[in-house]
Amino acid sequence: MTQQILRNARIFDSIAGVVGEPATIVVAEGKISAVLRAGEAAPAGPSVDVGGRTVLPGLIDCHVHVMAVHHDVWQLSMQPPSYITAQARHVLEGMLDRGFTTVRDAAGADYGVQLAIERGFLRGPRLFFAGAPLSQTGGHADIRPRGVQEFICTCAGLGLFPALADGVPEVRRAVREQLRSGANQIKIMAGGGVASPTDPIDGTQYSLEELTAACEEATAANTYVMAHAYSPRSITRAVQCGVRSIEHGNLLDEASAKVMKAHGAYLVPTLATYAVLGDEGKRLLWSAEQLAKLDRVKDAGTQAIAIAKAHGVPIAFGTDLLGAMHPQQNIEWKLRSGVQTAVEILQGATSIAAKLLNQEGKLGVIAPGAHADLVVVNGDPVQDITVLCDSAKALAGVMKAGVWERALV
Repeated sequence: MTQQILRNARIFDSIAGVVGEPATIVVAEGKISAVLRAGEAAPAGPSVDVGGRTVLPGLIDCHVHVMAVHHDVWQLSMQPPSYITAQARHVLEGMLDRGFTTVRDAAGADYGVQLAIERGFLRGPRLFFAGAPLSQTGGHADIRPRGVQEFICTCAGLGLFPALADGVPEVRRAVREQLRSGANQIKIMAGGGVASPTDPIDGTQYSLEELTAACEEATAANTYVMAHAYSPRSITRAVQCGVRSIEHGNLLDEASAKVMKAHGAYLVPTLATYAVLGDEGKRLLWSAEQLAKLDRVKDAGTQAIAIAKAHGVPIAFGTDLLGAMHPQQNIEWKLRSGVQTAVEILQGATSIAAKLLNQEGKLGVIAPGAHADLVVVNGDPVQDITVLCDSAKALAGVMKAGVWERALV
């Protein structure tokens, strides 16, 4: 891969949280080989003038479902994996075009999708996938309606359906099976959910012994567990058993935030999904019970972020959209702006997210040795984060691994 030189770039330092004076970025072999400040000589070769625009590290969304091409997972069960993957192409491309060069899939994608992206058969972000989510019988990922005993699934192989596991031996085996299949992290359902038909939103799921077993197996494989949880009880239990990141966490309180901070856990709020579902829930024919659970959590998410922020809990960027909702990924920027500063939100989608993914120094920063994932922005998102809500206007170019996925203009 030939060397590329980007001059006159105002780089967002995602660690310090500041935009620097115009600098030069040297890219070679898909990585950043040098960042040169004023007065430092650039190597010889063709260069591109960025025009003094802000350059962000490639953005990271820590909670997506790239294979959720329909909001109704039960309906997806009737589609073959090849057809679901073909539809997911548009989801992946849309995320990349919005500047998200890395995503963490929270259940649905598999090793084949990851490999297809790495080898260029699918155009999309870097993918860290969890495989099938672990759920107890009757837990959040157990989507069987009341009275239905068996799954009917033609999409075998994808992680859209849970690994139902009850008891410590089954949990250990289920985690090991996801790891054997290539999962980069483990997803477990530690509490009730909105869309699931049979579990209360504030209930706890899995015993302490089962949660601990899942975390032990993940740690043994040098990875970690991400846990779906809303209530203080479910958050506290999960974190005390070793869970690294709490997904959603809308009902977080002061006590559970203190536990998260003490254990070094991350919070991954997903405000976008509740904002969209608040408008779409009835149209999607959600039950009265599901709509009531949605009402309980959808306005609590910003308060949870405020509590986590006050206690120093690291907060990463996530969206959790499904089906036709995927294009609204960018509303997350605005939804957080009332409770976080622009810098805090950007750090949550860059350096903090990279640390959560165990990719410090490789992703989420513009520094020598990091992957050459760059987003060139018209305007200054540090002053106004909402400029990122309109990708068509805001993004002048998107680079992933040294390749312009969205040509610089």
